[in-house]
Amino acid sequence: MKIVGFIIIRNAIINDYPVVEAITSILPVVDEMIVLVGNSDDATWQLIENINNPKIQMHHSVWDDTLRSGGQILAVETNKAFKLINPSATWAFYIQADEVVHEKYHASIKAACQQYANDNRVEGLLFKYQHFYGTYEYVGDSRKWYQHEVRIIRNIPEIASYKDAQGFRINERKLKVKKIDAEVYHYGWVKTPQQMDRKIKQVTKFWNEDSEAFLNFVHSEDFFNYNDFDSLAIFKGTHPQVMQQRIALHGFTQKFDIRKKNLSFKDKCLYFFEKIFGYRPFDFKNYSIIKS
Repeated sequence: MKIVGFIIIRNAIINDYPVVEAITSILPVVDEMIVLVGNSDDATWQLIENINNPKIQMHHSVWDDTLRSGGQILAVETNKAFKLINPSATWAFYIQADEVVHEKYHASIKAACQQYANDNRVEGLLFKYQHFYGTYEYVGDSRKWYQHEVRIIRNIPEIASYKDAQGFRINERKLKVKKIDAEVYHYGWVKTPQQMDRKIKQVTKFWNEDSEAFLNFVHSEDFFNYNDFDSLAIFKGTHPQVMQQRIALHGFTQKFDIRKKNLSFKDKCLYFFEKIFGYRPFDFKNYSIIKS
């Protein structure tokens, strides 16, 4: 059994992506790591090169910036990276540039890959998610934050990245997956207000750069208002070891009132139902879970 990781990245320094941490967090799990570096306006290539790990295989790519509809350029680039994986690999471990896997899950990830390696019903492995917000102390816990996503897929050519590269499909069909005992820590919303504003203005153009709303946003104030949240909770776990230096250097601190719930009546009812019963009703799933 062989596991190959893959990731796409562009302008990592400008947008303050924890891409080094993302890559190094899964290196102990994978046999090889494909890094597809897009044409950047900063030293992203050198940043990845400095990881200096023999598992890493770096490749250049030029992004087609005309593909602005629905974030499709992200799927195009993800598919390019996926196709670079050797056919001999059993699994492909996809990670995004602001996602990190805690080392405590390495053993269970490897075990799941081994368990389902010869079970061709299983087309992907499903991870739980923690979405950090504002600082490293808070996580989003409302319905707008997705609970699960597929991050390991079987290495077969029929699988392709879906829409804005959030998930995968086979000819528009949802993947058949198994839940595994592992989480992805999503740090995309942890930056200073100035960094967050800059990042959003950079990446939003992949969806609607020509819209009036986007043009107004580009010329808006250069900071992000973190107080505009719907629901947060205190994070009670530990962060991955690879994140410790970044956390120590993080220059933005803020306290949020987690009693604040900026939710509609319907969403508030669904929120408290989920907290009481541990189940999220009417949740969209970009996959089909194999029950047995």
